[in-house]
This record gives sequence, structure tokens and C-alpha cells, in this order.
Amino acid sequence: MKKLNTQSPDFQTGLKALLAFETAQNPETERIVADICADVQKHGDAALIEYTNKFDQTNAKSIDDLILTQADLNAAFERIPNDIQTALQTAARRVESYHQRQKMESWSYTDEDGTLLGQQITPLDRVGIYVPGGKAAYPSSVIMNAMPAHVAGVKEIIMVVPTPKGERNDIVLAAAYVAGVTKVFTVGGAQAVAALAYGTETIPQVDKITGPGNAFVAAAKRRVFGVVGIDMVAGPSEILVIADGTTPADWVAMDLFSQAEHDEIAQAILIGTSQAYLDEVEAAMNRLIETMPRRDIIEASLGNRGAMILAKDLDEACEIANYISPEHLELSVENPQEWAKKIRHAGAIFMGRYTGESLGDYCAGPNHVLPTSRTARFSSPLGTYDFQKRSSLIQVSEHGAQKLGETASVLAHGESLTAHARAAEFRMK
Repeated sequence: MKKLNTQSPDFQTGLKALLAFETAQNPETERIVADICADVQKHGDAALIEYTNKFDQTNAKSIDDLILTQADLNAAFERIPNDIQTALQTAARRVESYHQRQKMESWSYTDEDGTLLGQQITPLDRVGIYVPGGKAAYPSSVIMNAMPAHVAGVKEIIMVVPTPKGERNDIVLAAAYVAGVTKVFTVGGAQAVAALAYGTETIPQVDKITGPGNAFVAAAKRRVFGVVGIDMVAGPSEILVIADGTTPADWVAMDLFSQAEHDEIAQAILIGTSQAYLDEVEAAMNRLIETMPRRDIIEASLGNRGAMILAKDLDEACEIANYISPEHLELSVENPQEWAKKIRHAGAIFMGRYTGESLGDYCAGPNHVLPTSRTARFSSPLGTYDFQKRSSLIQVSEHGAQKLGETASVLAHGESLTAHARAAEFRMK
């Protein structure tokens, strides 16, 4: 891992280099995705079947071979071990409870001239969630994407999940059952995103697409944005740990590993206020790496984008954290709630030495779909509010039309929009 010291004259240069990530879109990927999306938009189910057989090495004869029923989901739930059933149900219950508190409610008021003004909240009609499939299966992703939509009141939750070589993951399908997914189609890649965005003879068009995927899925989500809404185009996973030296070094080392094991371009950073403690964590990492099944990925991630930063104090550490704006921020310090007040930019803040980031990934309650690549400066975690819309309410009284009409008329004439002005003036006595 890279070593940085805030007292070094080249610290800012080093920090910027550490955070730099090539986000330029691959022209070849974009071309392939454009062709796939256009083909699915034009040929619907036929194109979807063709691409699914080609990329997933399946042998679907018709779209019916790519549909899973509620009975299929229920059967998958019944097949998995009891402890996994319980874990899924516990996670879903906690995620639901948290997201219930995010629901926006309609409101209105009547001003002094009798005009009613307000805001009406309604759920989206239909959403699509993309879930990785096959060996790279993430049942937690099902719960995190489907449950807030369910809480928001979305009537139809359509899940797409690839099944490479026909491999269906029972835990993923069980998670769909627990989270209240309406329909499941065993398709993936850019073709699945296109099907959700444009609709086919069988897959209905959705209003919004959420969920993670590979580069082709990300490119497809970018392409269809505007036709439908999307959650975000996420970058590599990130963790930043601020530690004051009171947390066991092994715990912090494993927290850093927990994000590094995602892939070779994930980022894990530790900020400490003691060189001795940073050395202790490094020693723990060198020891524990021997026990990691994904050792090669972890070592590549830490070597590519990992770092240990020595800060002069926790105030400085928090300012660095605000600049980094990480996806996951662990405040592994004494009095974490007080230090959290100094954090302005982070996807999720994990407070205290017992709050490991992995708990948030699965079952704490808040959503694990979080802004990456410094976008936490201006965006937020996925939540119930992402599946709700706001409509403004305006009901002008006769008395209010006189006062507002005069104002509107003056402004409309100022913009040389005569019809606007006349429409307001017609309602004036």
C-alpha cells in the first residue's frame, strides 16, 4: 500500500494521484452496447433470446424459458438451508424498517388569499432491478434494491438476473421471494437493460432501472437514461477508515480487506494519527492475508489503489475524508457521533469500533447502494425516495386569481408572451 503523510510537501499531489481513476468510456464497449440496445428495441423478445443464448451459453427456445414464476421463487426459498432463510428474512425486515422512515408524505397549505399550494407524493408504477447472477451472486443486492421500491408502494418490481450456462442461484431467487419481487426474467447484460428500458412483447417497460452490473450493464444504463430513470452509474467499491488507535488492528485490517476483495480496482484507505498504529495494522494485514481465499484480488487492489495516510490529528483526518468523499467511511474512534458531525461528504458513515462496514452491506438497515468516485459530494444512497415522485399542487381561489394574475401578467408581458398574460388576465375581474 502507498504511504502518505499530511506533513509532506507533496501530500496533496499524492492524494490526488491516489484518487484518480480513469472513467473514460471504452469506445468499443459503447459501440457493442449501442448495437445491442438498438436490436432489442427493434426486435424485442427474439433479440433477447438470441443474445441470452450467445452470451450466457443457454439454449432458450422461447421467452417462456426465461421466465420464473412466484412458484419458482418460493421453491428456491424452500430449498435453501434454514439459517440462510432466517438471515434473508432478518435482513429484509431490518432494511424495510429503515426505509419505512424515508417515505415522503404529501402536504399542502392555504395562503392568505385562499390559494392552496402543496406537494403530492406518488410511487413509480413499475421498476426494474438488475442483479448479477451465476457464481457472482448477490442476494443482498436483491433486498437493497427491491425493498425500498416495495416500501415506496411500487406495484410491479421486475427483476432481471443472468443465469450463465443455466446456473440459477437459489439464494438470489429466495431473496427475490422474501423482498416481494413481482416477476423475474433470467436475462442479463446490456440486452436485459434494453428490454427493461424499451419493453418487449413479454418484458414490460419500466420507469426506472436500479442495481449493479459489469461495464456493459453500466454503459447500457447510461444509454437508456432519459427513456427511463436510473439509480447511478457506480464505480469501484471504496472504504475509508479513520482510526484513533483504539480499535484492534486485526479488525481494521479485515475491514480494509472487505472492500479490497471486491475487485482489483476497489479502493481501501486507512487514515491514522499514529505511525505506530499504522505499522500495527500493516503487520496484521501481512499476517491475515495468508488466510484470504481472494488473496490475489486483495493484494492487487491494495497495491493499485490502497493507501495508509498519517494525519496530525482527527480534525485533519475528517477534512481529508471530506475531500475523498468515500462510499463507505468508518469512524473507528472514541466518541464517533461527535466526529460524525464533522463529516459532510460520505455515502454511509459507520460509527464506532463495533460497526464494521460489512454489517451495512447485509443487514444493518440502510441501503448499500452508495455513491462512489467522490460523487457523495452531491448525491445520496439509494432509498425509498428514489422510487417516489413529487407533483406540485396549485389551486388558486377567485380572490387569489386577482392578485396572482396581475403579477403573472406583468411578468408575461416582460417576456413578450402575450398569450400567457391574457390567460392570467381573463381570470381577473
